[in-house]
Amino acid sequence: MMSNNKVYLLFISIISTIGGFLFGYDTAVISGCNTFLQSHFDLSSAMLGWVVSSALLGTIVGCVVSGIITDRIGRKRTLLIAAFLLLLSAVGCMLVPNFHHKVIGFWFTMDKQYAFQWLVSFRMIGGVGVGITSVVAPIYISELTPADRRGRMVSFYQLSITLGILVAFLVDWIILNTAGLSAGVLTYGPPSFFHWIFVEEIWRGMFGTELPIAIAFFILLFFTPESPRWLATKQRSEEASLIMTRIMGEELAQKEMSEIAKRPTSKTKGVKELFSAEMRTPLAIGILLPMFSHLSGIAAIMYFAPNILNESMNSVEGSFFGAVLVGIVNSLFTIVAISKIELFGRKRLLMIGVIGAFVSLASVGLLFAIDSPYVIVPLLFYVASFAFSYGPIVWVIISEIFPTNIRGLAVSMGSFSLMATGFVITLSNPVLFKSISPSGTFFLYALLTLPAIGFIWKFVPETKGKSLEEIEAFWKEKKN
Repeated sequence: MMSNNKVYLLFISIISTIGGFLFGYDTAVISGCNTFLQSHFDLSSAMLGWVVSSALLGTIVGCVVSGIITDRIGRKRTLLIAAFLLLLSAVGCMLVPNFHHKVIGFWFTMDKQYAFQWLVSFRMIGGVGVGITSVVAPIYISELTPADRRGRMVSFYQLSITLGILVAFLVDWIILNTAGLSAGVLTYGPPSFFHWIFVEEIWRGMFGTELPIAIAFFILLFFTPESPRWLATKQRSEEASLIMTRIMGEELAQKEMSEIAKRPTSKTKGVKELFSAEMRTPLAIGILLPMFSHLSGIAAIMYFAPNILNESMNSVEGSFFGAVLVGIVNSLFTIVAISKIELFGRKRLLMIGVIGAFVSLASVGLLFAIDSPYVIVPLLFYVASFAFSYGPIVWVIISEIFPTNIRGLAVSMGSFSLMATGFVITLSNPVLFKSISPSGTFFLYALLTLPAIGFIWKFVPETKGKSLEEIEAFWKEKKN
């Protein structure tokens, strides 16, 4: 049986990673909306890329904001702000104003351009919430967890993202199949509210399914404690010790608090410390590793999974089901990473996964080039390779290689790098598919994966089993 301490830690980790679930859910749910949004708003490929990637633009803002506020107001309060923004976004995206001439009594009508801007604005708001969560949740979990379980527990954040993606793909598929041939067809009669959002304008219902998850996230966060390591940096050691004891037990908590107390107080703070000589290598890892992960094209694949698969299958229903398979593989291999990360370590799993991603992406490009209907096979291998390497391990590494007092700022820069790269890749994907073909697009993603292999081999250290304070000391010793 699990001890009360472990149960409490698991409870906190699950709540804090609901934000990751919403991240994944939002990433995938719009993939089901794309075809209907393109028809509803009469969008070009470039404009479709814009509405999809607008959430990622919001995440960039969220990453910047989170780095400023989480080290000042704490991890818990920052997560509450993120939860509120995600809740607001879910409502706003579902209730975009109408612009058809038909009269719908329960909502108002504006012109099409205003309605489109409304949708983009609320997707950006949700993106800000996701960006904040992407920075703060891994930090929060890493600061609560003992060294021997930290990799596994932080990986739960990535697992929550993959489960969010899987559930969103499933929900989209269920909603589409329930609506049947009536999906996206306007009757111009007086429809019920549910017929309006789940059949006539089916994309509204897909967005709206985020609402109960966002509400649960916001409410449950009130039952979580503040990070004890953050409290310690604010000279609130007594509170920190009480929380640490409840999570780890008295003996281990005393050991952790002793290590925190021994940590020398830095003479420099914030940006100045982050750019100090001893932080050059971890900062390079924190920025380049997330960038490399999204240069492989994962964001575009998740946002446009049905569209990509439809290029080879020529079947809307088949492509939606293929997207569900993508979600299943993504979740299963993230679980593999969680179960093996403390055994094999971060660096080995990264190397295996990135090499697998390169081979898989090149194979997808080759099969598209010969018009094969089996593109989904290497695509699933790519998703599997990403899921047990880049997916969880990037979050683990960037949440543990920086000192506590600048961790929020540093991780926000890493998350900024990841989201900015994902924004560019997602925005450009529909245009690349049109200009250089699906085959050329995947060959490009494969090429962009190669530099990561050498970088990981030379610069990324193994942090398995080390406390956060031991990792900090490692960088100081390396400088000397």
